[in-house]
Amino acid sequence: MIDLAQLRREPEFVKAALARRGVADETMDAILEVDGEHRRLLQEAEALRAEVKDLSRRVAEARRAKADAEADSLARLSREVGERERAAREACDAVGADLRERLLMVPNLPAPEVPDGPDESANVEVRRWWVGMDEGADFPTFASHQRVAHWDVARELGILDLEAGARLAGSMFPLYRGAGARLLRALSTFALDRHREAYEEIRPPSVALTDTMMSTGHLPKSADDMYEVPRDDLWLIPTAEVPLTSMRRGEILDESILPLRLTALTACFRREAGAAGRDTRGLLRVHEFDKVELFAYCTPDQAPAAHADILARAEGLLRELGLTYRVLELCAGDLGTSSARTVDLEVFSPGVDRWLEVSSVSWFRDFQARRANVRFRTPQGPQFVHTVNGSGLAWARIWAALVETYRQPDGTVRLPDVLGPYFGDLTIRPRTT
Repeated sequence: MIDLAQLRREPEFVKAALARRGVADETMDAILEVDGEHRRLLQEAEALRAEVKDLSRRVAEARRAKADAEADSLARLSREVGERERAAREACDAVGADLRERLLMVPNLPAPEVPDGPDESANVEVRRWWVGMDEGADFPTFASHQRVAHWDVARELGILDLEAGARLAGSMFPLYRGAGARLLRALSTFALDRHREAYEEIRPPSVALTDTMMSTGHLPKSADDMYEVPRDDLWLIPTAEVPLTSMRRGEILDESILPLRLTALTACFRREAGAAGRDTRGLLRVHEFDKVELFAYCTPDQAPAAHADILARAEGLLRELGLTYRVLELCAGDLGTSSARTVDLEVFSPGVDRWLEVSSVSWFRDFQARRANVRFRTPQGPQFVHTVNGSGLAWARIWAALVETYRQPDGTVRLPDVLGPYFGDLTIRPRTT
């Protein structure tokens, strides 16, 4: 969550920053008012508590002096003040809970370099890359055999069965078959191998407690987009970012171990509640997909380099796979709740003639760390870490772009050589059984 002390200290600065994200000044003014009431009640409760302690001391002194009447009178007064203290404490707790709920709904302050804009239409394209670009090749033109949608390619080859997936779990839960399933496994192993020297591999649970989901900012704001298991107070994770952010929850880290870099392959689950009727064909938008995540705890000074490293790794994978892609700087109005800055990577998928998002690389400042209470030691005392994460990569759309980009005139798919050690025979032919 945002720094409440900063809001108190610099209310106009914070309100101006959040206005870029569409947060009304009145929202923040109301929070400041509730905060003021909370602090007033806290002071009142503390003053009454001090009075109770003083009365208790005086009762004890009167008892020792055999002044029973005075002691009884002071004891009655102590009980009365105690009741007032409990009432003040209860009122303080109720207002404090209200304050926390309000703060949990406030998004992060956008970084200064984030462009202004209300939604994705204002995102800024930073650069593009394609095979041969460095040698001066023009932006690729794709042949007619590459202009076939991946769901048609997959049906011809027998490597994706969307109908079977729908029978098993409902629409937008894909079922991969044969070489299609092997391609997913190959992509994940390929990516993890590229990251293993610098990032510790983690295999977290695929479910998370409510408190864990709160730490990243996915709850409460995005509850409608999550899959919940209410009987057990669990949620299916939408990304490995959720468990990785909370791995060191409540800890104070030694600065010497930072940046602490982690990577994880998980299934990811998203209801896509706002996507009814949009992009639901094939693998454009699915409820379950595999993703390799890159994550770092770091100091504020290390955060820019950590963000740049994750972005470079994600781009490096796309270049090795030979996929055409572009880099977008997200505007303030399109940032996720917790993000201070996000850079998206989108691959060009020739069969659907569209750019498809395959990675978001985000810097959260200390927004998530405040919720998870992850700090590091400094000579001046504990300070909240910064968190950075990004996909390296999300595979459903990569899978789609690969089978379209590498489709051959005879209908087979010839995968890039870099996948050879993980896939075997790189040519995908029609399945015969």
